[in-house]
Amino acid sequence: MASQNGNREEFVEGWTLAQTLGEGAYGEVKLLLNKQTGEAVAMKMVDTRKHPDASASVKKEVCIQKFLQHTHILRYFGTRRQNEIEYIFLEYAAGGELFDRIEPDIGMRANEARHFFNQLMDGVNYLHGKGVAHRDLKPENLLLDEHDNLKISDFGMATMFRIKGKERLLDKRCGTLPYVAPEILVRPYNATAADIWSCGVILVAMLSGELPWDEPTTGCAEFVKWKGDNSWMTITPWSKLETLALSLLRKLLEPDSGKRITVKEIIEHKWCKLSETVENDRETPRAKRFRPNDFMNVDKPVNLSQPVPQTVELKNVAGDDQRNDFCFSQPTLMEDLILCTQMNPTQNTQNPFHRLVKRMTRFSVTTTTDDTVKRIIDTVSTMGYTWKKTDINHITVSTIDRRKINLVFKINLIEMNNVILVDFRLSKGDGIEFKRRFIQIKKSLADIIGKEQHSW
Repeated sequence: MASQNGNREEFVEGWTLAQTLGEGAYGEVKLLLNKQTGEAVAMKMVDTRKHPDASASVKKEVCIQKFLQHTHILRYFGTRRQNEIEYIFLEYAAGGELFDRIEPDIGMRANEARHFFNQLMDGVNYLHGKGVAHRDLKPENLLLDEHDNLKISDFGMATMFRIKGKERLLDKRCGTLPYVAPEILVRPYNATAADIWSCGVILVAMLSGELPWDEPTTGCAEFVKWKGDNSWMTITPWSKLETLALSLLRKLLEPDSGKRITVKEIIEHKWCKLSETVENDRETPRAKRFRPNDFMNVDKPVNLSQPVPQTVELKNVAGDDQRNDFCFSQPTLMEDLILCTQMNPTQNTQNPFHRLVKRMTRFSVTTTTDDTVKRIIDTVSTMGYTWKKTDINHITVSTIDRRKINLVFKINLIEMNNVILVDFRLSKGDGIEFKRRFIQIKKSLADIIGKEQHSW
């Protein structure tokens, strides 16, 4: 039987289950740490006994990811089965999600957006070259490593559109409404053009901090303006953007999929070549040292704790092909990643905040835990949100966003070295909407927020 180490449990010899990174309808994503080297690996767990319909979904995702090897695709290391539990081992993306770098209504610096967009196109070009369509590209599914290298993740909706040189049109309605191409809603559609459209919406979000429309249909006024005359030029997000970026977006978000720009044309566009800000891709020491055989053929039983489930609903386009599988790639729900210094004795003098995943949605406070919880509850109640206190340091907040879509986020309070850290993370809904609500709550709590914030 695997041994326990404090509050952490040993998965196999030398590898410890540090914490849960995310949950879904079919399973969890946990962080594995090597106690001696500090290596980190993400591990998906699926209980096929509890969810017998998960097997086919897992098999499909694994089948696609196992032959993808690219700098900007989240690395797949392998699978292992223990009784009725399926384990999938993936690269751990320490930099968090791309959406966390997007400031609501502002976005990010153009050079930074160009850096990430060029990496995204490099990854998409590779996928399409392999005959794979992702079909759910959005900032929440784009992860970053510790060197800010973008990693495309979550292949739960991916499919093969080209086999042995023969391409097929797709007809499954899937994706996330603000990011889906208009042709997906009428079907059938071209796989590569649909992914390119999603990349265009991602670029708008990065440059402006907002989404251009709720859905690409004739019932959406913003989309109708984009398709029609030049009146769109005077409204946001377009009025925020410079001319060269707009020229690229007009080609990316061309409503006629047959006229839409191709990946190769995007890569050669003047906006993408304005500034070479992308460093040479570097493979991290963790990835180089990781040995999949550590997990693939282990006879020892697995000792796992089961935390309180946190539901995640990964939505498809409403009303069709509802997605019920768990297949998101970490960190869809990004916990406050605090890697305890005891895990690596050689680093026990390190500031405990040093290993926190970089995210904008956290701050420290000067009040006690009880007082902070009371202030947060009063604030969200005043804002008309519903809340549930699942334990003394954990609050789940629910509301409806501007598109009448459920928005759920978690608030965790962590006490470290006499400092209380308040950490917000998205559970369900749009990332930009989540960031807007975080900013509102933070402003309401300004009087208790510490003046000296760590560089998280």
